Amino acid sequence: MAGNDPQGSSQGSGGSNGFLIGGGILLVLLLIFIFQNTADTTFKFLFWSFTFPLWLGLLITAVVAFVIGQFALMWRRHKRRQARRDSR
Repeated sequence: MAGNDPQGSSQGSGGSNGFLIGGGILLVLLLIFIFQNTADTTFKFLFWSFTFPLWLGLLITAVVAFVIGQFALMWRRHKRRQARRDSR
C-alpha cells in the first residue's frame, strides 16, 4: 500500500522537531535569566520614566523582539511569493 510509507510521513516533521527543541531550550534559558533578575529598575524612554521589576522589562523586550521577528518572516515570505507570482 502506498499510504504506509513510514519515511514519507516523518520526513517533513524532522526539521521542525529541531526547531521546537531549540526554541524550548532558549525559552528555559530566558526564564532562568528573567527569574535571576528580579530587582526593581528605572527605565527611561525619551521624557518618560518607569520603575518596575527588571524581569518584566526583560519579558516585554523578549515578546516585542519575537513579534518583530515574526513580522519580518511574514514580510519575507510575502515578498518571495510576490516575486514568484510576478516571474510567471
